[in-house]
Amino acid sequence: MSEAVAVNILDREYLVACSPEERPGLVAAAAYLDAKLRELRDAHRGGGLERMAILAALNISHELLDLRRQRDASGNDLAQHLQAIKAKLDAGLPASLQ
Repeated sequence: MSEAVAVNILDREYLVACSPEERPGLVAAAAYLDAKLRELRDAHRGGGLERMAILAALNISHELLDLRRQRDASGNDLAQHLQAIKAKLDAGLPASLQ
């Protein structure tokens, strides 16, 4: 069941519906967005809320895509290491056990 959760972003309160299980994630996401918007506001005086929201969205999207790329690269490295270990184990086992 959804419930309304109040989050504050740039000193404005927004009510967002979410399940109780999603509440901690929503609150954390709102706090992260608020911090990013404040960072942009402090760095770029002027430009309006819409511009700051777009810049924050672009920055957060870039972070997400970079983390996904890093995760995929780490996953590929792990798969290669596991394959190398498997090959070594296969080479050391008698044919009857393979």
